[in-house]
Amino acid sequence: MPFYEREYMEGTLGTQAVDWEQRIDTQRLREERKQKALERLRETDLGAMLLLSDPNIRYVTGLAMTGGSGADHYTLLTEDGDVVHWDTADHASNQRANCPWLEDVRYACPGLGNVPRASGSASARRFLLSTMAETVAEAAEEYGVADEKLGIDVGNAGLVEALEAQGLAVETGTAREAMLEARTTKTEDEIECLRMVAAICEAGFQRITNAAEPGARENEVWGEAVRELWRHGAFVGGGYLTSGPNTWPKHQANTTDRALRPGDLVYADFYNVGYLGYRSCYYRTFSLGEPTREQRDAYETARDTLYDVLERIEPGATTDEIAEGFPDMAGEHADYYGADEHWQLTTNHWAHGLGLQLYEVPLIWRGLSPDHPIEIEEGMTMAVETQEPAGRQGVRVEEMVVVRENGVEILSQWPVEEITVIDY
Repeated sequence: MPFYEREYMEGTLGTQAVDWEQRIDTQRLREERKQKALERLRETDLGAMLLLSDPNIRYVTGLAMTGGSGADHYTLLTEDGDVVHWDTADHASNQRANCPWLEDVRYACPGLGNVPRASGSASARRFLLSTMAETVAEAAEEYGVADEKLGIDVGNAGLVEALEAQGLAVETGTAREAMLEARTTKTEDEIECLRMVAAICEAGFQRITNAAEPGARENEVWGEAVRELWRHGAFVGGGYLTSGPNTWPKHQANTTDRALRPGDLVYADFYNVGYLGYRSCYYRTFSLGEPTREQRDAYETARDTLYDVLERIEPGATTDEIAEGFPDMAGEHADYYGADEHWQLTTNHWAHGLGLQLYEVPLIWRGLSPDHPIEIEEGMTMAVETQEPAGRQGVRVEEMVVVRENGVEILSQWPVEEITVIDY
């Protein structure tokens, strides 16, 4: 399958708002996402969905949620398209002033998460949870869905009980699946956000090549890269840089104060770097000075495996078929890990969806896909990652892609044919 070729002038533009060029249309981004969620809701027997997961809340509201599920903010989406959002006092006040597309913003009662846990009182936790449920029931009554089934995207037994005590009929699976389906394929604005975050990561890679030299410490080089990411308007929610023996296995150490030495491999992991909420997963390996033959061979193996998998990805292909491009147990170096099954080698070789979360649909992995395949669809976005040991060190490469009708478009553009050599 050939790779998608961009047309004339198709690609990243600037990150600022301008009046003389059409860039990412944030209003369209919000409207199309909400519409997709609403369409999935209307296909169910639910009258409304209560969203507590931050990525789902951001998908429907456009608010800059960055965590998981704190439950000091929550959102109701009704089958008529009405949105009610609850948030903490300062946030809600700012949202009323700065988010005119949200017509109903209310003060949240934090029934789950940090506040009730910190209260140290069982009666306080019951009060907060019942009050939170009461706020939801009041809104459901106002918008005419109190007698309809309410789906919630986070299954919490205490919250379900509290909502049912308010007379609501609660269902805990359908809303989560509806939101997963809505977010599985991406709009063009979402794809452009991912393309933009890939470009920002490349600015970080360049900063690494400028800062890495013998005697520089991992944390110093990583700090330079992170500063560059923030300079371009990114949210940095993860990532690290390792060197030498810290590169194999890849999580042997996060960024440390180890000093780089001649002959080191340097591995940069830009995961969970966000632009308008859309998260990266983008790896590259560098060589401090000319790499050895062993290091070059390891890099070529990882790169060839990566592109073998990429060539298998197209609409209609299934994840079990694509997963065959990843290494078998010998290629996974299972003896090194003492592993007997692919499921024991999570994150070594796989492809995973990208969007408002680091891991979205699809997942392509020998530990799961052979027995639980799903079909690839046009508009899916994902990161494909491979690795290979090189003596006492290791290499890892990854590309960010979107599935197009006529082949995957590679959103990441840092050179991949050969390992990047850093001269000093």
